[in-house]
Amino acid sequence: MLLCTLIIPVFFWNAEKTDAFSNQVIQHGAVGDDVIELQSRLKFIGFYTKKIDGVFGWSTYWALRNFQYEFGLPIDGLAGSDTKAKLVKATKNMPRGTAKKQAPAKPKAGNVPSGFSENDIKLMSNAVYGEARGEPYEGQVAVAAVILNRLESSTFPNTISGVIFEPLAFTAVADGQIWLTPNDTARKAVLDAINGWDPTGNALYYFNPVTATSKWIWSRPQIKRIGKHIFCK
Repeated sequence: MLLCTLIIPVFFWNAEKTDAFSNQVIQHGAVGDDVIELQSRLKFIGFYTKKIDGVFGWSTYWALRNFQYEFGLPIDGLAGSDTKAKLVKATKNMPRGTAKKQAPAKPKAGNVPSGFSENDIKLMSNAVYGEARGEPYEGQVAVAAVILNRLESSTFPNTISGVIFEPLAFTAVADGQIWLTPNDTARKAVLDAINGWDPTGNALYYFNPVTATSKWIWSRPQIKRIGKHIFCK
């Protein structure tokens, strides 16, 4: 009888703490109500800053990892029972129904957020393949991220095609490699960048130090090197 008295309250405590979610582990690539709940709670306490779209992309992944780090949880980017319980406890003051109010009418399938056409994705895939097909995967995502960072900057054109075809912007455009047929890896790199993964740290430029001849590009503040490319502000 004593054993039952000790175990039963613990069982109900865990159920109470995670009933906002289903019992499934939420991970990168997931879509639906669990992701909306996750994004809403992470946003309520300041870890997630993007749109609540019900798509577990890289922005959600890194927000979740940061939450796990700050709250002393295993840092794996997975929303399992312990992480969900801690998140529910951390957001106990979040108004009821917040997630439902912020939910999109219908989450986008395939991890492609609204605002980007299939032509945008195809064109970015061409650019990534033409510029970085020999680079590690992170380096390919980085090139896609630079295109997106330029898109958000007032210094550059405000369309994907405008950014890519701006005169002298990309070597692949100048030498015609932009028209090579991209592979699935290039497309995946583009989708990962669109979903929030920016390995560059908000870089607007990059160059290959072995082949670069422009004194101007060498003068840009450097952020990091990925593969053969140096990424700069």
